[in-house]
Amino acid sequence: MAEPLLRLDSARAGYGPNDVLRGISLEVGQTEIVTLLGGNGAGKTTTLGVLSGILPLRGGRLVWDGTEVGGHPAAERIRRGLVLCPEGRRIFPRLSVEENLVAGTWLRDPKRTPAKMDEQFARFPVLRDRRCQLGGTLSGGEQQMLAIARSLMSEPRLLMLDEPSLGLAPLIVEKIFSILVEINASGIPVLLVEQNARQALRIAHRAYVLATGEIVREGTGAELLASDEVRRAYLGEE
Repeated sequence: MAEPLLRLDSARAGYGPNDVLRGISLEVGQTEIVTLLGGNGAGKTTTLGVLSGILPLRGGRLVWDGTEVGGHPAAERIRRGLVLCPEGRRIFPRLSVEENLVAGTWLRDPKRTPAKMDEQFARFPVLRDRRCQLGGTLSGGEQQMLAIARSLMSEPRLLMLDEPSLGLAPLIVEKIFSILVEINASGIPVLLVEQNARQALRIAHRAYVLATGEIVREGTGAELLASDEVRRAYLGEE
């Protein structure tokens, strides 16, 4: 079996004196979509903060492509291809669509920017049509597409996303998940934190369930989607 691209071993992290993550371990393979599920306060966003370098590890190891990177700063992780698309989109509302995309290339070779931008405009035609429009004037779905496109401008080897469907209409949610499948099929593994558990599990190769900072269940997306316990806790089914 191939070595995972990313491996988190016995990770502890938190805020102030309290640990939010209490020894979690997970991995993402070279070609996978992996979903991280859990209720509010379970530690999902904290996990992404640890992986992206926003939050320091207090214990455990983070191994990226065979190298331990738990002490590396966020910018170095982006250079290595570990890229986060954050919750809430966090685009630059007073910059144009094109300027937002250029902002995603700040650690990359500027000579590649035009080709990368063309690639994103091919993937997201609506952004091409709005390339001179200010980011803050886009619809919620368009802003989410811009956030994903900006992350892809950073040339990720792993794309991490925090709640990409939050607050979006059902048809736009379907589109976003279809885009994530396409991105994965292009060769980029995906680590997805998502409140829409049903949709997330449908596209996931594997999934983990977090509760109070611990992994309490793991399996394939299909296995967890069929689990009565998961269906009751996260899909609202009796």
